[in-house]
Amino acid sequence: MGIPRARCLERRFGLGVLIASGIALALSAPTFAASPPASSVDLRTAANFAVLAGTPAITSAGTSTISGSLGISPAAGVTGFPPGKVVNGTIAAATPAAATAKKDLAGAYSLAAASPCNFDKTGQTLGGQTLTPGTYCQSTAPTLAGTITLSGDGIFIFQIGSTLVTAAGANIVLANGADACDVYWQVGSSATIGAATTFAGTLMAFTSITMGDGAHVNGRALAQSGQVTLINDTVTLPACAATPTLTATPTSSVTTGQPPCSPASCPTRVPLPLGGAATVTGPTPGAGSLASALGGSEPSVANVDMPLPVEAANLAPAPILDTHDFPWLWPLLIGLNLFLLMAVVMAVRRTNDPLPKGADPVT
Repeated sequence: MGIPRARCLERRFGLGVLIASGIALALSAPTFAASPPASSVDLRTAANFAVLAGTPAITSAGTSTISGSLGISPAAGVTGFPPGKVVNGTIAAATPAAATAKKDLAGAYSLAAASPCNFDKTGQTLGGQTLTPGTYCQSTAPTLAGTITLSGDGIFIFQIGSTLVTAAGANIVLANGADACDVYWQVGSSATIGAATTFAGTLMAFTSITMGDGAHVNGRALAQSGQVTLINDTVTLPACAATPTLTATPTSSVTTGQPPCSPASCPTRVPLPLGGAATVTGPTPGAGSLASALGGSEPSVANVDMPLPVEAANLAPAPILDTHDFPWLWPLLIGLNLFLLMAVVMAVRRTNDPLPKGADPVT
């Protein structure tokens, strides 16, 4: 009678472990969330250039018009201007500004290329489609034909694994708040804009850019290492909002509206020891005016107890575990749980002999 009872206990134990394993498998599964596209692609100084090239030259046939600056580095070759013209900008040929813009372009190109892919359009034609903000990837060399509608306020990033070609007369339409300032084309090789194409966004080609006769770009044509070739084309730099620059407000001008103090009249700055007090000596800017208004003597500031600064790190939200950063984590958890599940099943099978007749199962 002892053996049947032991076997029954083993069965119940095995069943409990099996249930626990299933629960562990469910709890250990990480939640997959679609990675958002890049919030922006910072072009930095490259944002000032409507056309940017590397080598050997920027060439224009006919009367191309560039609205915005035109730059090339390290080469200095710019031909066809005039009769082509540059308005609302300058020509920077092998200048420090052009060299800096080329470096900034490389950084923006890498940022766009690193944006997580939201929509894989490999092997598809984008003509006739309406696309919403996000990152679109095509590992092949697509040809854009017909009309492509970009709809919605947000960032559009197109990752083209090889060359990009637009058919003659292709048209990119911006609708429902879409802005050329927020559209980026990251091309792994060279780009060819077909004749009479209406293109929108910042075109960042790793090698070169060639534009057919009468094409119009509402954005930028930026080539990292190769040349830019134009034929009676128009490139118009979009009016994008500049990134605000934060400036410190002088503390001394806040008290009574007085102008910032001079070095001779500013209070002596004493480093604040951790957990201690600071003593400020010297005349306080605007204090005399304040004393006259209050009918008293000039106030003094001494031994001012100041709280310890709060570390910025303590205010930042805890980082969220993203399985994109740990691609091995989910397969590892599945493997461990499957191994445990198989071990439990084998243990149960070993103890799955029928109970003898008349055995007293444990209830």
